[in-house]
Amino acid sequence: MELGLMNRVAVVTGGSEGIGKAAALSLAVEGANVIILARTQSKLDSALQEIRSTAVGKVESISCDVTDHHAVTKTFSDILKQWGKVDILVNNAGSGNANSFDDLTDVMLNDDLRLKVFGAVFCSQAVLPNMRKAQWGRIINITTAAGKAAGGSSGPSSMSRAAGIAMTKAMSKEYAADNVLVNTVCIGSIKSGQNDRKWEATVAEGSKLTLDEYYDNNGKNIPLGRVGEAMEAGDLICFLASEKASYISGTAINIDGGAAPVV
Repeated sequence: MELGLMNRVAVVTGGSEGIGKAAALSLAVEGANVIILARTQSKLDSALQEIRSTAVGKVESISCDVTDHHAVTKTFSDILKQWGKVDILVNNAGSGNANSFDDLTDVMLNDDLRLKVFGAVFCSQAVLPNMRKAQWGRIINITTAAGKAAGGSSGPSSMSRAAGIAMTKAMSKEYAADNVLVNTVCIGSIKSGQNDRKWEATVAEGSKLTLDEYYDNNGKNIPLGRVGEAMEAGDLICFLASEKASYISGTAINIDGGAAPVV
């Protein structure tokens, strides 16, 4: 399927591993020019090499902390100077953070909201003037189904993800007249760097499971019977960024093997 992404310019935050890297891979294969952002340069360097190995479009990386408003402003100013536009923004920076309500602290809340909500706001505000002028844009916010139906001991992530879903709907209404489409992909259990690190933590605590066995075990309670692959999420994100998704905006799409209790 021709997705109409040749020569589009895409920025993916949290693009050095997992879902962000998968989205960058898919976009670059379709011909988009992709800039991946993350904080750790060594991870960016590794991801850049992997993405370029299959890319049709050009791929670059920039070290940027999206919680730092000044850094975001400078980074996107540099991107716009070099590329002249940003057509696609994937707000993917963030990781799971689930704790009991009793254990929540102001530092924990502030850090989670700053990364997942403020960071997405900063990046979106940096690209929206250009998108509105061009009368074309795609913003995909990465959240989770816990933002729709939170379980116990799911904060602060479920709280920040609920904010991300609400922000997506509000933005989709506000920028529809400018042909800027805004959607959110609600991630379930997906193979990723952060989940690999959770496995490593269990091994450090004495678990004998291999990584494959760990994922197989985690997939038993998912209706489809398995944990998802990062590229399955990456391809969905790529589709939403494309011309083929030109009548989809304000949606929150679950990609979780049917695990969420809500649609």
